[in-house]
Amino acid sequence: MAAPTKTAIKPGRTLTILGLILASLLAWAFWPGLSHSPRLGLDLRGGTQVILSPVSTNGVPITDDQLNQSVEIIRQRVDGFGVAESEVTTQGSGDNATIIVSIPGTTNKAILDSLSTTAKLDFRPVLAEDYGSPQPLPTATPSVSGSASPSTKPSPVASSNVSIAPNATATATASPQVSSNGAAVTGGLRPAADSASPTPSPSASAVTTTAPTAAGVTSNDGLPPIQSAKNDAALQAAFTNLDCSKTGATKGGAADPAKFLVTCSTDGQLKYLLEPAAVQGTEISNAQAGIAQGGVGWEVNLTFTSAGAQQFAATTTKLSKQQPPQNQFAITLDGLVQSAPRVNEPILGGSAVITGNFTPDEAKALANVLKYGSLPVTLVPSSVEQISPTLGEDQLRAGILAGLLGLLLVFVYLVIYYRALGLVAVASLLVAAAITYALFVILGRQLGFTLSLAGVAGAIVAIGITADSFIVYFERIRDEIREGRSLRAAGDAGWIRARKTILAADFVSLLAAVVLYFMSVGSVRGFAFTLGLTTLVDILVAFMFTRPLVSLLMRTDWFTSGKPWTGLSPDRLGVKTEVVPVGRQSVVAASAAKES
Repeated sequence: MAAPTKTAIKPGRTLTILGLILASLLAWAFWPGLSHSPRLGLDLRGGTQVILSPVSTNGVPITDDQLNQSVEIIRQRVDGFGVAESEVTTQGSGDNATIIVSIPGTTNKAILDSLSTTAKLDFRPVLAEDYGSPQPLPTATPSVSGSASPSTKPSPVASSNVSIAPNATATATASPQVSSNGAAVTGGLRPAADSASPTPSPSASAVTTTAPTAAGVTSNDGLPPIQSAKNDAALQAAFTNLDCSKTGATKGGAADPAKFLVTCSTDGQLKYLLEPAAVQGTEISNAQAGIAQGGVGWEVNLTFTSAGAQQFAATTTKLSKQQPPQNQFAITLDGLVQSAPRVNEPILGGSAVITGNFTPDEAKALANVLKYGSLPVTLVPSSVEQISPTLGEDQLRAGILAGLLGLLLVFVYLVIYYRALGLVAVASLLVAAAITYALFVILGRQLGFTLSLAGVAGAIVAIGITADSFIVYFERIRDEIREGRSLRAAGDAGWIRARKTILAADFVSLLAAVVLYFMSVGSVRGFAFTLGLTTLVDILVAFMFTRPLVSLLMRTDWFTSGKPWTGLSPDRLGVKTEVVPVGRQSVVAASAAKES
């Protein structure tokens, strides 16, 4: 009989470490006050899936940049309705691309109608600007000269913290202005360096505010600036009553360029009353983000067509003579204000630069809005699929039932065939299920992972993969016993040989999951992610639970006795046995037997 193989494993310590890991995951997943269930995908909780096909309106091929900008516009529209956990993705590229919009839960018709509306970009003069939501009563703040005056102008945010001015060398940046709360407002919208522009007029060293009207609209002479509008009372009421913090206020949509507009900034912090469009986005020929002159900060360069240059020159000439906020030129996309730069001087050359405290990402985002805001692309719904919550619940119930039935059949088989070792396998499967569920909850909460029906299928497939690991190990132990090793030696030697097979099989499954995830889209990626995650859990459980638990059992007198319910009875394995005295005890030793 071969001598027992020594092993350096410390099963007690390994099981303790796994217990701490499992306890930490379960505590994190079931922390009081947080959701204790995985986030469910569209096919399980119900909702709407819309597939949009971009169609070029001028025969020019659709670029990836245009497609990405369309995705951002649609995502902004859906988010503006207050829809949580929606997904907007693309499939394919160019003219063959499609945009897939998945909206969980019930979906109203307004959301569906807004998805196929072509975005429009406009330049609109600002008539009035105010906080986007009700604010506390204004408090007195020091002005530039040191005198106190009531605050009537909102604190600057991204939409008003930039200005537009000529790119003359002598006036590369306008003098810093100070808002009513003392915060600096820097930057400018200026003509490009190679364009003709008049001598810039000196800018004021501080923002001057005027008395507000009852409706909260300001003007230079204290009168409403919309006297020429037919429905100025209705507009003032709409402006006063608008609350940009309410759901749907920033959803975006079609806006008639020939009419006045009451709207919000994209972040909802400011609201605006805007004149009809002075320049439409179709008149922009190019827009690029780059480092500002002098290498400090970022700016956005834009160029107009000949017609757009004339419109822009006329409007900036008028705005440069106004006082804030009526010297601002709002850039609106989908009816929402993306930015509202100040105009400090006329811009006559057809090229302008928007400067401000931009980060690189902010400058690039604004350049994309200007360049691709008015897309020559029409989004045509090619498929609208409604999934009722009842159907989703039925699918989830069926998936859970299939998983539980699969687990039960595996449990019964393992217990009947492997007896006590089968109970070890059952315990291992339960530990793997607990870890997997906790990871589903944590990943859904932290990273937005959603469990789809395909993911449930991947988890069910993982049951068989995990059971395979146990079977490989147990059969290797049996083979070692048939070769004449003692039970404890067989457990050690069997693991040394089985772990290579287990790792090789799990590596193949993990490789297949990775390839599927990066080469596929949609629900197949959910299946691949779940398969890869459960494969990693299988490796963890096999090395840190199954192996240490078997090692502990092999050290008990009951297992070394070789009784039938151990699952390692020499009689069942077809080997001869003999009783070998060891001190005051005797153990059963197996010797190799010839098969008849």
